[in-house]
Amino acid sequence: MAWVYLAIAGVLEIAFAYGLKTAAGFTRPWPSVLTVVAAAASLYLLSRALREIPIGTGYAVWTGIGAAGTAVVGMLVLGEPRTAGRIACIAMILGGVIGLRVFAPR
Repeated sequence: MAWVYLAIAGVLEIAFAYGLKTAAGFTRPWPSVLTVVAAAASLYLLSRALREIPIGTGYAVWTGIGAAGTAVVGMLVLGEPRTAGRIACIAMILGGVIGLRVFAPR
């Protein structure tokens, strides 16, 4: 169950990062509220996952999901550049996240 918590926490980190953009410096009330809720829920689920997953693995996977996912959202939703180099870097982040999961201590 810890890996499920961690995956959901990572997705919520993407929502949190996107929320930071849409909240416009916390000047827009509803996006601001949703951003804070997403951040709190993400941290809570991360803390639950870290009960069973080593901190180095869990934190790296959480930030990797957040970084790669936020970069993809930026490209798909916010019109950020979609260059081959950026896509290759995202693929490397995802490769690292997958590797951490595959080689996680049992």
